[in-house]
Amino acid sequence: MNEADQDRQKEQQRVVQVISEINRQIDSLQEHVTEVSADIVGIRKHFWDDVTVNFEDASEAAETYASIKQQAEVLSERERVHRHAIQQLRTLRRLVQSPYFGRIDFREETDSASEPVYLGIASLLDKNEEQFLVYDWRAPISSLYYDYAPGPATYETPSGTVTGEITCKRQYVIRDGKLLHLFDTGVTIGDELLQEVLGKQADSQMKSIVATIQRDQNRIIRNDKSRLVIVSGAAGSGKTSAALQRIAYLLYRYRKTLRAEQIVLFSPNSLFNSYVSTVLPELGEENMQQTTFQEYAEHRLGSIFQLEHPLTQMEYVLTAMEEPGYPERIAGIRMKTSPRFMQVIDDYATALKESGILFRPLKFRDRTLISANRISDHFYSLDPSISIPNRMTLVARWLLGELKKHERVERSKPWVEDELELLDKDAFAAVYQELRRKNQFREDTFNDFDREQELLAAKIVKKQFQPLRTWVRELQFIDSTATYRQLFTDSPLTMSIFGADERPSQWSEICAQTLARLDQNELTYEDTPPFLYLQEKLEGFQTNNIVRHVFIDEAQDYSPFQFALLQRLFPRAKMTVLGDWNQAIYAHAYESSSFEAVASLYEPEQTETFVLTKSYRSTEPIVTFTRQLVKDGDRIEPFQRAGRKPSVTVVQDREALAEQIVGRIAELKAEGHQAIAVITKTAQEAQEAYETLRDKLDIRMIGTRAISYETEVLIIPSYLAKGVEFDAVLIYDASAERYSRESERKLFYTACTRAMHELHLYSIGKVSPFLDSVSADSYDFLSS
Repeated sequence: MNEADQDRQKEQQRVVQVISEINRQIDSLQEHVTEVSADIVGIRKHFWDDVTVNFEDASEAAETYASIKQQAEVLSERERVHRHAIQQLRTLRRLVQSPYFGRIDFREETDSASEPVYLGIASLLDKNEEQFLVYDWRAPISSLYYDYAPGPATYETPSGTVTGEITCKRQYVIRDGKLLHLFDTGVTIGDELLQEVLGKQADSQMKSIVATIQRDQNRIIRNDKSRLVIVSGAAGSGKTSAALQRIAYLLYRYRKTLRAEQIVLFSPNSLFNSYVSTVLPELGEENMQQTTFQEYAEHRLGSIFQLEHPLTQMEYVLTAMEEPGYPERIAGIRMKTSPRFMQVIDDYATALKESGILFRPLKFRDRTLISANRISDHFYSLDPSISIPNRMTLVARWLLGELKKHERVERSKPWVEDELELLDKDAFAAVYQELRRKNQFREDTFNDFDREQELLAAKIVKKQFQPLRTWVRELQFIDSTATYRQLFTDSPLTMSIFGADERPSQWSEICAQTLARLDQNELTYEDTPPFLYLQEKLEGFQTNNIVRHVFIDEAQDYSPFQFALLQRLFPRAKMTVLGDWNQAIYAHAYESSSFEAVASLYEPEQTETFVLTKSYRSTEPIVTFTRQLVKDGDRIEPFQRAGRKPSVTVVQDREALAEQIVGRIAELKAEGHQAIAVITKTAQEAQEAYETLRDKLDIRMIGTRAISYETEVLIIPSYLAKGVEFDAVLIYDASAERYSRESERKLFYTACTRAMHELHLYSIGKVSPFLDSVSADSYDFLSS
């Protein structure tokens, strides 16, 4: 037996020993869980048997309360122990399948011998809890595995920097207790392991990548100093995976002070939320909060407006080119999401300190109690050096005082007498008892009718005024809609801020469209962020001081308003922003190329930017093809994973197209591919494709309301597929008729880059001009 075989045998023996210890711990922990479960059931069953209930006097009541509290605390402690044990069991059961994936032998400069360090998804101690059999990949020493080749190396610990030398670096593929592969490697995670991982079939949910984290990704994951982390990366470069591992790292690194609910991920849609929902649980961590900007907007404005969904706007942009007002709408989208318009809102808010805020009158029973002009006069009588939100608070306080005066006057109105006559005996009895408690009856009579009537009238009026008081406390007297609407009129105030020479040539049409929507209580997607921003300028920014980390994925789709709102909403949070400007598919973003809007919100020394250029998702032939579709695509580096060239097939009509797609899908399924996506340009085209194909094969359509999907044959619009990956992608119609406008180039690129192993494009007639930039030897051209 040669040295390599002996080494492999020793490694296999260690795998067996470690798995044996894991199984021992599982058995022990399972026994413990059973005992604790029995304790919990017993405590719950006999909870009141051990509690003496006596409320005869204050002393007995206090003793009863203490007894109940003690029992509740015992139950709570047992339940906490049970939850922790269950969590440990889940971790051990994951470890038993693959206890570790890497090893480094590290010799500290003060030591004479190297110490082997094995890395896995969680730490594992030996039977005596003295030695680590496996280190958690997030432990400080584990960073050596990701950052260094054999040779001199250092890592940071809470107590300082540790210096030494890596004498061995090794990777493993262990499945079901068997050592399938092992190989020594250098600084990056070896191509052999990546090939093994990336060559697998796609799944309906993203998987953990801790075994294949690259050095640049590791720097992103372990960055805990920067206030703002910007990750700009090519499609398939591991941006989202690194972000999720970063969350897992932060929860581990700050496990005593940071909880999962203090981390929020803003993602592009609900489908994406489902796709990434299993990564953290796979690593033994609870999921962070997941939401979208649209959900936040609905929470804030959904009771006032019918909000346009971003995907509705996207569908309009891609399908309504022939509709009246289309060019003006596109111009409005770009203007309202621009940094210049954000400056306009800022200038507008500054001008509103002096004049121009519009108010709503306070009305009661169809009568105006306090007019809008009177509220305005009071607001502008206050010291102008006080901020608008603080002045609004003072106005609300004044209005509540005025309402009290009106309440007293209202008690003698005829409508109150009418209400009194309708009261039942219970209401009079309640008032009688209240007067008795307050000693407000005269000594000579128990039938003080006037006092009863007075108290009842006060109660009736107070109840009727309660909605008005709530209305005032919620600052509903500010007419934010009318104040925003004013921006799109030719008022002198607006003209002084946003002069005619700065406005788009379609300004009058943009104004007309905006006012028409507002009059119908509709708010377009492009109007939502600026409206929210202005509203916050008037009312004061709502803040969440609990959240400590905010992650924004697909950040290239965010406008300056959205970044500013999120920064102010989470003032104590650090922010991680991830995106790819080659996938900026929204109308307002496709011409942009940097994250300057979010970077400008933080100091330069608080910001660190990472650029990921290597694409791991797709095979080398697919990346070679797709990178030619976009500007500066030569900066994208393909990972050297072999595969078929993409194909481009030209057909004559839809019938031939359906025949080709059905045949190709049959071939792909026969080859073992499971996640196969037929990607259309729009939801409208997806519906047409579904109607054509559903009788010919088992296929499912994913619409804008979808929240999850399985690994099957799907039809999905291009903009919904963003962020997700598939074994094979079939572009339904890559013709010049479908994709010809330059504004659609990035959408086309995004659709093509969803493919992991196979990419096939079909075109009814002439192919898209985007392929003119792709060399002919990068794909196979077919014709039917």
